[in-house]
Amino acid sequence: MKLRVGAALFGLGVLLLVFAAGLPFYVAPAVSKLPYDLEPTTSIAEAKDAKFLKITASGSSVSIEVPQGNLRSSVEVIPQPDDTKNRLPKELKGDAVIWDVFQTVKRVDTEEVVSQYSTEFALYRISGAAAPWKDQWLNESGANETPVGNVNYSGQLYKFPFGTGKRDYQVFDRDLKRALPAKFTGTEKIKGIETYRFEQRIENEVLATPEASIQTLVGKFAPGATSGQIVYSNTRTVWVDPVTGSYINVREQQHKELRPNTGTPTVLLDADFNYTDETVTRSADTAKDNRFKIGLISLWGPIAAGVLGLLALIAGVWLVTRRSDGGAATARHRAEPAPVAPAADSTPTRVDQEPVRDTDTVEQPRPQPVGGPLTDEIPPASTNWKSDDPTVPTQRPAPGEVEQR
Repeated sequence: MKLRVGAALFGLGVLLLVFAAGLPFYVAPAVSKLPYDLEPTTSIAEAKDAKFLKITASGSSVSIEVPQGNLRSSVEVIPQPDDTKNRLPKELKGDAVIWDVFQTVKRVDTEEVVSQYSTEFALYRISGAAAPWKDQWLNESGANETPVGNVNYSGQLYKFPFGTGKRDYQVFDRDLKRALPAKFTGTEKIKGIETYRFEQRIENEVLATPEASIQTLVGKFAPGATSGQIVYSNTRTVWVDPVTGSYINVREQQHKELRPNTGTPTVLLDADFNYTDETVTRSADTAKDNRFKIGLISLWGPIAAGVLGLLALIAGVWLVTRRSDGGAATARHRAEPAPVAPAADSTPTRVDQEPVRDTDTVEQPRPQPVGGPLTDEIPPASTNWKSDDPTVPTQRPAPGEVEQR
């Protein structure tokens, strides 16, 4: 029974050690990827006392102004598992996913829509960077139909890589339609998570704006000008969980102004957007859950399986060797019985010794040992008991003692 238990424990130990070695190399990489069935998420950011461009069309008339108030930006990310399965090209299958993203900026007090956009793109499951997909699109005008392929995404999109490093990354900017560097600026603890802080500075970049829109703005804010341009600046700061690459907090200090060729520049947007506390808390909680899953698979799981496997292996070896040693000892004990020691008061008999004769008794013939004096048979030990059988030799009396019959 002990032998079978020991063998079972030995096998279990080997299995656990193999399992421990396989977890970080085969299972963990599968966990450190964007899943196909990721739940939709919504992130909310608010800007207090922001200035913003408001264009209102009423019939044939258009009202243009730059009011001031609180703004709320809502970004909804909706993964598309069916499109990921059916629409991605062969070279991206298994490595990328398709997401749809919708953003709406509203004025808090009136719930009026200030701006909105929608987009669809593919991004790599591990790096979180944009994948080269010809069917990506971006709709900023609210049109019912958007030309496919009207945008060329690159760099990081809405997340950083799993295992984010302390280095600079290229992050896509929607206003400029290209990626610019976001520099690593340090670490900061947010809601119990040690995050990496990255900062992207965009200064005085001229936006590509249709001429008709420029003339409308110039006619409103700089009547004496004949042309102009919209200059864009933004300081984008993102706090990233380095394990999952997800955003924990985001801040965007956006500034846009019209600079006519003649006249005074006009501010069209001046807003400091920050994630709400509820969004930061939810993002941190989600990151903690995902961190736990990744850590369980890649670190704590292998350690626990390795320790249990080693203990089972040692216990199995101990039981097997203990059973074997005990059996061998028993066999040796049975095969080699201890010799019987002669009685302390007996006198050893020599083969060539002349037998002692008792004159008072009739000498009884002594049986000869079978095989002669060189036989291998061990003669029986002397005993202190009497027998009526004449073939059994009697014990000799000690000197001066009368033999008893």
